[in-house]
Amino acid sequence: MSTTNDGTAKPDAATLCADYWRTAIIDIHPGSIAVRGYPIQELIGRVSFPQMIWLMLRGELPNDAQASLLEAALVASVDHGPHAPSIAISRMATSCGLPLNGAMASALNALDDVHGGAGQQAVELYEAIAARIDAGHGLDEAVEAGVDAFIAEQGKYLPGFGHRFHPVDPRAGRLLELVDARVQAGDIGGRYAHIARGIEALLKKRKDKPVPMNIDGVTAVIYAELGFAPELARGVFCLSRAVGILAHAWEQRGRGERNKGPMPRQIPYAYAGPGERHLETGGA
Repeated sequence: MSTTNDGTAKPDAATLCADYWRTAIIDIHPGSIAVRGYPIQELIGRVSFPQMIWLMLRGELPNDAQASLLEAALVASVDHGPHAPSIAISRMATSCGLPLNGAMASALNALDDVHGGAGQQAVELYEAIAARIDAGHGLDEAVEAGVDAFIAEQGKYLPGFGHRFHPVDPRAGRLLELVDARVQAGDIGGRYAHIARGIEALLKKRKDKPVPMNIDGVTAVIYAELGFAPELARGVFCLSRAVGILAHAWEQRGRGERNKGPMPRQIPYAYAGPGERHLETGGA
């Protein structure tokens, strides 16, 4: 190993190559695969897919209660109909001749801040309110200040509450039941469920009508209670929605349609440009 001008050791080429893709996730050698230290053959058939997701992202296996809550959130988020932009994109892409992986990639790329980002944003909101509570504010005061700060920075849309399609999101109630059961059993603390319900109460007071949590708001509670970073809330949602995207792409493949657009050809779109006009005749 050589040294630099200041006398410190300079890594040789072999060390640099070994360090280039350094990872704590997987260790592979001829005839051996270990994930986070566990031989893969010991995981196969003994670890569920939600447990494997947790192990890959967090470095340790979850307990049964943690795995069960994560699985519930994954199941609840798989699909929301062909009118959901990501699902529609997967079907259009398939009709344009893309293979399943291409259709899935096209659809997953649409899961950004507006479509697919509400779970991450809700976790960020809950954590901001939790920080105010840690600073000594009461729940109601922290919720109101946190919501007002979010609206001032991001606009009137509040992620995780209300739904453009469902008066009451049918997925949210069942997930909240599971959260409450885990709180009662002492498996999770319930802090973020308490904060989310505080937001619900504030919105009801301000709007004089219920604005209940939706799927994003409740899964955000679950991810926050389980200790997932906000960005991972979106990443895990993408894993869940990928199942629906794949199912719709596969179904569309069986219909044999070509070049399917965003709406039926029989439905006219609204043209808002200038009326018919023509180039002047004559001239050079």
